[in-house]
Amino acid sequence: MKSIRSEQLKDIGGQAVIEGVMMRAPTSIVIAVRRPDREIVIRRERLIPLKERFFPFKWPILRGIAVLVESLIWGMRALTYSANQAMETNDGNSPKEMGGFTVAVTVLLSIVLGVGLFVIVPERLANLISERGFIFNIADGVIRLAVFFAYVLVISRSKYIARVFEYHGAEHKSIHTYEAGEELTEENASKYSPLHPRCGTAFLLTVMVVSILVFSIFGKPESIFVRIGTRLVLIPFIAGVSYEIIKLASKNQDKRLMRLIMLPGLWLQRLTTREPSKEQIQVAIRSLEEVLAMEAEGMSQ
Repeated sequence: MKSIRSEQLKDIGGQAVIEGVMMRAPTSIVIAVRRPDREIVIRRERLIPLKERFFPFKWPILRGIAVLVESLIWGMRALTYSANQAMETNDGNSPKEMGGFTVAVTVLLSIVLGVGLFVIVPERLANLISERGFIFNIADGVIRLAVFFAYVLVISRSKYIARVFEYHGAEHKSIHTYEAGEELTEENASKYSPLHPRCGTAFLLTVMVVSILVFSIFGKPESIFVRIGTRLVLIPFIAGVSYEIIKLASKNQDKRLMRLIMLPGLWLQRLTTREPSKEQIQVAIRSLEEVLAMEAEGMSQ
């Protein structure tokens, strides 16, 4: 099998799921999950990125929007698959998988919760603080950040979410090992940090900061519907700009300014990552090895 060296393929990303890790390469996705019987099950998927199907998505800003859309779609699929595999029944039978309706309702509720917590609540509270556009938008952004921190702190108290955060750390450690060009072993991965500059947590923080600047341009429209509608409509654009900032910073980590830009995102990751066990690192490595194998097969064809 043809191997891929770390300098040949840098765009490896991942996501922690329930009792597992999803790894994504340019044309492949692999989900590795440890079942209750301790077996690691693998799901492999071929990926045709939006930028390959629609040329405009190769352009700056738009490519970030494409990545966001793909991440949301595949992230939900990975979470659904991992939940089905990690589910344990008392009778020893295979668990009944979640149907399309259940998944759709879950996604809808997640969207409603997200809009409520991170758009409507900050806007309403900021409206009580000031009528002046600039101060209103600063307050709105600060409140949004505070709500996000509080949300992460609350959910991290769940033992199930804590385990997802441990797999999050395992994902980062395995990617660090790969990017360093070292052999993918539990021992090598264990010595690396659970924090990574290209993490989705850092991306979310960048989105919130950029949103303050973008929303300030529009001041404070009189209508609450216009204010909230503007925020929702501009989310894709803000995500695209944030993607470009993260991409630029990660490629220039040797520059002091870029390290300073990435620092808050690394600090925030201390809330969303935990030190993983060797068993969890093993799952992350298995996922990474499988996705690299798929990429090698694709290159050899």
